[in-house]
Amino acid sequence: MLHLDLDAFFAAVEQRDKPSLRGKPVVVGGTGWRGVVATASYEARVFGIGSAMPTQQARRLCPNAAYLAGRFDAYRVVSERVMELARELSPLVEPMSLDEAYVDLTVEHPAIDVAEVTAIAEGFRARVRAATGLTISVGVGASKLVAKIASDLRKPDALVVVPPGEQAAVLGPLAIRTLPGVGAVTAERLTRSGIRTIGDLAAADEAELVRSFGKAHGSGLLAFARGIDPRPVVSEREAKSVSAEETFATDLTDRGDLLERARRMADRVAARLAASGVSGRTVTIKVRRYDFTTLNRSRTLTRATSSAAEISARAAELLAGVDVADGVRLLGVGVSGLSEFSQTDLLADLLADEEAAAADPAEVDGPADAQEAPATASEQPYGPPAAAAAGWRPGQDVVHAEHGPGWVQGSGVGRVTVRFEGPHTAPGRIRTFTDDDPDLAAAPPPVFRAVSGAAPEEATP
Repeated sequence: MLHLDLDAFFAAVEQRDKPSLRGKPVVVGGTGWRGVVATASYEARVFGIGSAMPTQQARRLCPNAAYLAGRFDAYRVVSERVMELARELSPLVEPMSLDEAYVDLTVEHPAIDVAEVTAIAEGFRARVRAATGLTISVGVGASKLVAKIASDLRKPDALVVVPPGEQAAVLGPLAIRTLPGVGAVTAERLTRSGIRTIGDLAAADEAELVRSFGKAHGSGLLAFARGIDPRPVVSEREAKSVSAEETFATDLTDRGDLLERARRMADRVAARLAASGVSGRTVTIKVRRYDFTTLNRSRTLTRATSSAAEISARAAELLAGVDVADGVRLLGVGVSGLSEFSQTDLLADLLADEEAAAADPAEVDGPADAQEAPATASEQPYGPPAAAAAGWRPGQDVVHAEHGPGWVQGSGVGRVTVRFEGPHTAPGRIRTFTDDDPDLAAAPPPVFRAVSGAAPEEATP
């Protein structure tokens, strides 16, 4: 199994397309005060900025970073190209998100050895670099679990191959939080039992784990610790859900009682999501009434969740719209649209966040005056602490009738500052315009020209 993971994907695409940001801290996510970080470049991570961190906190840690809104169109183009290259290795490619996928190499290479798989993986990484200008980390192992862990071991821009006979040696010293399904609560309970590493867990008594965590979770933790993961790579991901339901001995009519039962079901669903290392975006309730008619109500969230409180709250909202006066025979709560944690989930509500902030002009910082020479991060604001007025968002691709293509560096108080540059140019000059300048318009993402064997900054204009 091969696991591929593009390094700091969203931020890396921004640095590739914006030469002035290469080697500088870049944060992609919600730029408003209510926003969250989706991806931080490695330069930004030095300051302690990470995914899911509130934007306010990130700005305090690194005020001079470039804070940019997401450009889904640009990310999708890169993702599609990488997945095409992955499918050249095998027809069994299972994308987990825009920047992550599993590949089953045994379809094309049933008797592959370590030397062969290393050569295949290195060739793939080189082709990704040439085609997209981005680096990618790849892990290879005998299972999805091992491949995933391997890809994270030496990021960024690394290849780690774990032969079956070396699984225990590689996994053993790693912290237990490395394993899927081991969150903060599970890790704390294991640590209290003296289990701190995957090696400790692999040597634990299964009966004791089952007593502490239940049959499914306890046995699953032990199997993962020993590198056992039978999950196959599936090219088309099936719709999955996690749910809990209860049939009542007598029909229930008390809404408070039903809400409490829904809350307990949400707790069980959340626990199962956490144990599986997944989250979901759609919360559903199932209500079977006194006359056996069954109602299903659902709500899709702006981003995936595995929070019991969130699931319970959404289930309660859905239940509020159902008439229960005549009695309910069965109630169920479920979550679907499952996936492993994805940076894309953090960007799902950016547009709403930015538009809400833009409604309050007082929250928008104005750009510096127009300048003729390139500016440094400390000289120009890379996006306001709230969404740009007039629809201009920091990082957005634009084109000007006179100056050509560029991107929005900042806007507010009736002005928009644009830096004119692209993936194959030197760092560009900046200009400031009125935000309703008829010569300035939104534009599609710039096209990256594949340059074999060259990094983006080495590409010729």
